[in-house]
Amino acid sequence: MKKTLVALAVLAAAGSAQAIELYNQDKVTVNMTGDVEIAYVKGTEKDSEFKQEIQDADFGFDTRYAVSDDLQVGAFWEFKGSDTNNDLGAQVGDVYMGLYSASMGSIKFGKTATALDDAGIGSDYQFGISSFFQKGTPFAGHEVAKYELDKGTFYGTVAFMQDKNGYNGLGEDGTFFDAKLGFRVADFDFTGFAGSAELKGAGIDPAVDGLKETIYAVEARYAGVENLNLELGYYGVKAELNDADATVGAYGAAADYTLNAWKFATGVSQTNPDEGEKVVNWFLNAGYALAPSTTAYAEVGGDNADNSETGFAVGLKADF
Repeated sequence: MKKTLVALAVLAAAGSAQAIELYNQDKVTVNMTGDVEIAYVKGTEKDSEFKQEIQDADFGFDTRYAVSDDLQVGAFWEFKGSDTNNDLGAQVGDVYMGLYSASMGSIKFGKTATALDDAGIGSDYQFGISSFFQKGTPFAGHEVAKYELDKGTFYGTVAFMQDKNGYNGLGEDGTFFDAKLGFRVADFDFTGFAGSAELKGAGIDPAVDGLKETIYAVEARYAGVENLNLELGYYGVKAELNDADATVGAYGAAADYTLNAWKFATGVSQTNPDEGEKVVNWFLNAGYALAPSTTAYAEVGGDNADNSETGFAVGLKADF
């Protein structure tokens, strides 16, 4: 999918497993979050070399003030540093203000991820569907307004993004909207995603001014067998420009099994473009929990596209 759903990349180009409490007094809390991932990766492109990559090196501060027992107001500020921005040095990551209510959900304004950032199945690190959404096409940007609500059985997210300041690649009059709706019942978890983007106005290449894209996804997860998770997903994107349009669809399946500190995972997906041949992607990995939220892993993956070969990665990642 990383190679074939390229149309998704025209859309703009949070949180972590744990947090370190730095301050808690007089209804004010300050937590530090972050993640670091170092990996040696040989990509699936033919003749690619085995090389070290700093894929994540982020830390941020989440500050909140308790207005009441149910309502908090706060700000989040993140710094990012990795191989993707070495030339620019450390950069500012997510920056937003938010209102948080245990009963009514949360709303955030600023630079942050949108609903589709949560899409992707599989416990992959480099070569699967989840990696595609997390690294291939970050659904995030400036000028975002996002509302989230999780009531246990039902959960959802709605986000809207503009580009008046020219940071998101949508154009001055361009917009992006996406949403997520989920339902948990027994051992099942069902999630649907939808998104729509329009590139328009100043800052956009005239050749693609007016381009519209719609994205949709459906995912299902089952955790009814001890230590075993099963996942299915379907993803589609449609691009329209003037009187021409193109669609790409993909579906996949993934599974993971936990045995003490070990977690083994595998997955396969097939991408079906309007034109060209179908591409099948796969991955297989093993991860070992060295400590809470710290994992060493090895993964292989590949696809049947031309000029492609088996990729391999070993890495170490930690979240806090």
